[in-house]
Amino acid sequence: MSHQAFALPSIPQGLPVGPDWVTDMPTAAVTFPYDDSLIAHAPVGQPEHAEQALASGAAAVKPVGRLTSEARRAILLEVHAQLHRHRAELTDLLIAESGKTRRDCEVEVSRTLFTWSAAAEEVGHIHGETVPLDMQASGAGMVGFWSRRPIGLVVGIAGFNAPLLLASHKIAPSIAAGCPVICKPAPATPLATLWLAALVRKAAAAHGAPPEIIQVITGDAEVGSLLVRDSRAAAVSFTGSDAVGHQIARDAAPRKTLLELGSNTALIVDAQADLAKAADAVVRGGYYFNGQACIAVQRVIVCDAVRDEFLAELTPRVAALQLGDPREPETQVAPLINEAATERTLAWIHSAQQAGAQLLHGGTVRGRTVEPTVLLDVPQTAQAWCEEIFAPVVAVRSVPDLDAALEAANRSRYGLQASIFTRSLANAFRAIEELEVGGVVVNEVPGFRSDIMPYGGVKDSGIGREGPRFAIEELTVTRMAIIRPE
Repeated sequence: MSHQAFALPSIPQGLPVGPDWVTDMPTAAVTFPYDDSLIAHAPVGQPEHAEQALASGAAAVKPVGRLTSEARRAILLEVHAQLHRHRAELTDLLIAESGKTRRDCEVEVSRTLFTWSAAAEEVGHIHGETVPLDMQASGAGMVGFWSRRPIGLVVGIAGFNAPLLLASHKIAPSIAAGCPVICKPAPATPLATLWLAALVRKAAAAHGAPPEIIQVITGDAEVGSLLVRDSRAAAVSFTGSDAVGHQIARDAAPRKTLLELGSNTALIVDAQADLAKAADAVVRGGYYFNGQACIAVQRVIVCDAVRDEFLAELTPRVAALQLGDPREPETQVAPLINEAATERTLAWIHSAQQAGAQLLHGGTVRGRTVEPTVLLDVPQTAQAWCEEIFAPVVAVRSVPDLDAALEAANRSRYGLQASIFTRSLANAFRAIEELEVGGVVVNEVPGFRSDIMPYGGVKDSGIGREGPRFAIEELTVTRMAIIRPE
């Protein structure tokens, strides 16, 4: 189907760099992952554009930092209003460039709207407090207080799997904190971020802010490296793979890095679980975003006592998932972002089988879509178990008891979120206490995320926290005022 089938918005030509949109650059095709049809030709930023953005962003640090709380809040609310006005076109745009199902893209737009309104609310909560300096004799008669000040220029790098939402989690908190931001979208999904930047610039102009409050740079790893390494960038916020994130941390040091990286998320089915609800959660949590989510269910750890009954609940639910065109409302699983991702997924499935795993469902490609796959008894050394597969594949293992389940969940270099299904309050709190992750979810999918909660991981899953309040704290620095009145 041709690109005219989508109700796509009108996006300015080029990249928003400096005060205007620059167009002196090559372009690359953006294609619909379902059938590789052409969506648009998007600009591909070059090193000179990254340098221009850094210079312009550095020059905008003071004027953006001087914006009143009223102005910053008004910009955020205006962007929210414009996004809401165009939510149908945004949904179509996300389907077109990411290939996610209509249902998933509608959820992404809703969460994006909430993120912008939440960031606007947080502007009124950026404050400090007094410090009792006279707790020490040397401070007798003195007054002390601290405030939060913008950290400076922010570089935000987003992944392809939720391009509008991930960009919003970089841009909205930056604006709320009083920081100009350079956003780099994933090469496969630049269009939503470019449109978002156009909306932000329009809102900024209406409220006296410089256009350089938001700039967007597309391009390859060389362009990204230039942005990350430059000392004019005070903070780098990255969502993507652990390998790239770890390199970014090294390249950006000693400046602030916020890293939201991958995981091989675990869901524990306790012997006291509601098995039907646990099976529902595996299906909802394992195959949304076509499995391309860092907190999608990948490892299911089931206590032996309920293994057979749980599998009897799970398998028919997976078999009932609807594959097809992501534009159709009934489609639940669609093709991965590109052919390379599909080939890698099939190789990992085959490797797990060669190592002894049993294929309960899926494992092949139907059309261009990897069938929702369930692997049983996957060896702990198989990539489908110990690495992040980022595909519609769930691996199941059984263990003797909850002790072994918690140990198995923690036996991972990742630690983003995990969940447990149980009717036991004691076991739920034990999981909250013992699971080595950034978030523990009880009786719900481990991919549950409220966009206002602190979100981030431990171990190789990253550092720092997102969510407007927490991202704003990361993107501000404390300034201490120490006063002797006389």
